[in-house]
Amino acid sequence: MVPFGGAGHSLEIIKRLSEKGKLIGIDKDDDALNASKEKLNKYKNITYVHGNHDDIKQILSSLAIEKVDGILLDLGVSSYQLDERNRGFSYMGDSTLDMRMDKTQELTAKKVVNEYKEDEISRILYEYGEERFSKQIAKNICKYRKIKEIETTLELVKIIEESIPKFAKKEGHPAKKTFQAIRIEVNNEIEPLYNTVKDCIDVLNKNGRLCIITFHSLEDRAVKTAFADECGKCTCPPDLPYCVCGNIAKGKIITKKPIIASIEEQNENTRSKSAKLRVFEKI
Repeated sequence: MVPFGGAGHSLEIIKRLSEKGKLIGIDKDDDALNASKEKLNKYKNITYVHGNHDDIKQILSSLAIEKVDGILLDLGVSSYQLDERNRGFSYMGDSTLDMRMDKTQELTAKKVVNEYKEDEISRILYEYGEERFSKQIAKNICKYRKIKEIETTLELVKIIEESIPKFAKKEGHPAKKTFQAIRIEVNNEIEPLYNTVKDCIDVLNKNGRLCIITFHSLEDRAVKTAFADECGKCTCPPDLPYCVCGNIAKGKIITKKPIIASIEEQNENTRSKSAKLRVFEKI
């Protein structure tokens, strides 16, 4: 059985499953689930779950499943979501500021930019987007919204462009980091990730594997840290004369370094350039 987050890799995974196996597809986005159902309609060994991989234990319990043989987490926004311009994930074109993966939740990008305090917006842009001009962008967002509510992606892009010096615009699209940061905040992508990784390892059978694809450094750092800790890494303060944390190894890291896309794949799919795959095996 292979629970996973995201619909992008469903077809390739299901082709590799035996007919005796079972695939559980978990996604917060109903549109992504429906797209997967349409693509995979000839396969009968799939259970689709509208949910969050952060709740993996509860989801499996609701399905009366205790352990699984493999898990793939495909983190972040999908190509399907980026290409759906009306969802507000993309800084290309113009659409309503939304960015919700789960369209039933209340928090949207529109609420973040119009209701968060200036220092909070600045913190989010700096921490989640590593945006060095976060303070100026946050200042201009708050200045603009005093005149009128910020409603569209195009409005936000224009504010960002006016906040960044000319030399920095040569480094890529000026709105990329800000849009990433706001999306992460809206969907709470980072905060629960460390514990999610540990929960996934807990529900693996012996020799089962957890595969995680990340697309930016914050995700990769959380995954790398959780993997190291689940290998039994001592977490005691360095000044203690002996270990008291009692950490026990639950498995081993298969990928000492993350696997990245080949040059050929990167040329065919530019979005794969930032992808990193890490694998952990339960013992």
